[in-house]
Amino acid sequence: MSNNKKTFTKEAYQKMQEQLEYLKTVREREVAEKLKEARSFGDLSENAEYDAAKDEQAAVAAEVDKIENILNNAVILDENDIEEGEVNVGSTVVIKDKATGETETYKVGSSTESDPDNDVISDESPIGRAVLHKRVGDIFDVNTPMGILEFEVVEVTR
Repeated sequence: MSNNKKTFTKEAYQKMQEQLEYLKTVREREVAEKLKEARSFGDLSENAEYDAAKDEQAAVAAEVDKIENILNNAVILDENDIEEGEVNVGSTVVIKDKATGETETYKVGSSTESDPDNDVISDESPIGRAVLHKRVGDIFDVNTPMGILEFEVVEVTR
């Protein structure tokens, strides 16, 4: 497993802890019940329900391990250490494409919070990485498949 440190807001860290708790209580119990029921069907060598339940058990265990590893290596962002007006994890930032003048608004989250469909970008994404620690008026470049794009930070809020 990776020992990469990931930065989280307190809210995101809490959400991951809740997800872990759900997996360890509700999901593990559900899978154990499926295994028990599948065993009651008899011969395990030709029991598709048993095989499916074992696969599900392995998937839940893998997800538990993954989340525990992330939480064990998490760095919780102290809001008091962030300079006002500086882009960091948890910031909402408005950026303007210097070539087109179009603006985009993103919330910068950790890699586990990334949700591009809802305009939440990871701090490890090309734009997220490039905009970190920038302030209003700062100009930065992002290397994209379409070439290098230039943006300006228009607004930063928490």
